[in-house]
Amino acid sequence: MKASKISITTRIFLFIGAILMAVAIYQPIWRIELDAPQYPEGLMMQIYANKLAGDVEIINGLNHYIGMATLHSENFIEFTVLPYILWGFVVLLALAGIIGNKKFFYTLFALLVIFGIVSMIDFWRWEYDYGHNLNPDAPIQVPGQAYQPPLFGFKKLLNFGAFSVPDIGGLLIVGAGFLMAIGLFIETGLLQRILKRKKKTTIASSIMLLSFLFVSCGKKGPEPIILNKDNCEFCKMTISDGRFGAEIITSKGRVYKFEDISCMLKYQNEQKETSFSSWYAHDYMASNQLIDATTAYYVNAESLRSPMRGDIAAFANKSDAENIAVENQTQIFDWNRLLAEH
Repeated sequence: MKASKISITTRIFLFIGAILMAVAIYQPIWRIELDAPQYPEGLMMQIYANKLAGDVEIINGLNHYIGMATLHSENFIEFTVLPYILWGFVVLLALAGIIGNKKFFYTLFALLVIFGIVSMIDFWRWEYDYGHNLNPDAPIQVPGQAYQPPLFGFKKLLNFGAFSVPDIGGLLIVGAGFLMAIGLFIETGLLQRILKRKKKTTIASSIMLLSFLFVSCGKKGPEPIILNKDNCEFCKMTISDGRFGAEIITSKGRVYKFEDISCMLKYQNEQKETSFSSWYAHDYMASNQLIDATTAYYVNAESLRSPMRGDIAAFANKSDAENIAVENQTQIFDWNRLLAEH
């Protein structure tokens, strides 16, 4: 009889999961953020279990011009059904914790996984229809252009950057599922088998797992600049010289490329409301190779003659920067001074 019962730990996880799921019903589950030069503070649409919120009316106004359907909560059957489904999981999670039956727990976990998969498929289907079924009489029409928002992450749509991620409610639901997954590991004995492995194997596996997580979650590197094709975000000129270009990545993952380091600095000074996470610049001594701008060494001299006459060159190697500085009778400086003077 004992073998058919779940452990106290798993029961606690189920009760916590029920609380998380209940709170999620009243929090935004997903959000889609839009940013563009004409909206420096950005626009945001939040998706709750029973409604849409945020800058929906402004987004609807913009959608009208490109032929996308306007968004209204009452048009989505999901907003009627979803609260009941989530409350159903709240009750079932609590019930599973009270009853403590393993089969009931396994079945509930399978239902939650199926619910998650079906929800994401339904969300993707809605996004596809939303971005592809356009009004043929729209004021602005771009042949072959679709406006499907990303299911997850960043995507550029015309001059807008769209960023789609789980919101507080979505993270709470994921948290409930994560606790159930840990409980599943406990009840199937998988966790115990892992812990009983030889110490060396366990340590090696842990190191490999941590290394993978660090690589996966590490900062995004630069996006290569395609010379004679990519345009400067600030001056709009085509980037042609692989010695003076630069690049910024926002905290939302949007990439901006520049023909001249001075263009990047001017653009950044204009975007007071935008949060940036990474800065890159061409290594003057290499061919179209981007380096971390925050750790680079800099030389400013008129004889360098950069495309937009910012005349600033970045170097990965300090000795290279010093040699160019001596040739131009000037001194090298770092990122902090570059920002302070520009």
